[in-house]
Amino acid sequence: MPDPLAQVVGLLQPSASFSKLVIASGAWAVHRSEVGRPFYCAVLEGACRLSIAGRAPVILEQGDFALVPAAYEFATSSLEPPLPGAPLQRVETSPGVFRLGDPDEAPTVRMLVGHCAFVADDAKLIVSLLPQFVHVRGEARLTLLVEQVNGETRANRPGREVVLARLLEVLLIEALRSAPGPAAAPGLLRGLADDHVAAALRVMHDRPTHSWTVAELAREAALSRSTFFERFRREVGVAPMEYLLGWRMALAKTLLLREKGGVAKVAGQVGYSSASTFSVAFTRYVGVPPIQYARAPQAE
Repeated sequence: MPDPLAQVVGLLQPSASFSKLVIASGAWAVHRSEVGRPFYCAVLEGACRLSIAGRAPVILEQGDFALVPAAYEFATSSLEPPLPGAPLQRVETSPGVFRLGDPDEAPTVRMLVGHCAFVADDAKLIVSLLPQFVHVRGEARLTLLVEQVNGETRANRPGREVVLARLLEVLLIEALRSAPGPAAAPGLLRGLADDHVAAALRVMHDRPTHSWTVAELAREAALSRSTFFERFRREVGVAPMEYLLGWRMALAKTLLLREKGGVAKVAGQVGYSSASTFSVAFTRYVGVPPIQYARAPQAE
């Protein structure tokens, strides 16, 4: 049976933007405004503060890994941030290695920092299934994976882009499955941490073409219909049929762009009995008809 988490990460098609080693000392702060790009970092030594808009600041220590699948306003800084308006001393000492803060002071943190991009056109839809922030402590495998991504980014070896894409997929899956499921925000991870809800999620991912009803999914989850509905909505954050619709649309968008098999064929592959029914649902959900979507510039 397909693994929902692996399927979601696979559809995102991650690709590397950049990865760097940051060494910092003294009082320093870096503020970033992104457009929803994924951000990750692994602390090799020392500690720093990570502040994300809308969330309480988090102290990252040696061995910690942090992932923000869609970063917008955030900042990394020393534990005692500099005074407002203080200039940042930032020097690239060698390719991909940056020194922040007072160079005359001993380093207080060494960390690997990276951004990646999601190639999938429907990345925003798929990212909405993931937690907004992942913080993992003491998972050496994550640090090793970030080091491998950083090394591959620096090198100019044959097959670099393919290797980076696979490394990033493994990194994302490892980070997401290392996150504390029951304590996570409502979403796919928290749903998969619940054995009953996970059973329903797996059959939806395994057989998206089946005409699922809430009652059938409740039986798969070994729960009463009402208990299942409320439990699914609490753990995943949306109702079962809403999740199923989102998953079918994510698959449909990928199929329309990749396979060029025609609307009728795609309709059947995502559980619709007719092209017209699928077209109405797709247009309502995506905002454009499937034929128009498949012929759009991003499909070239």
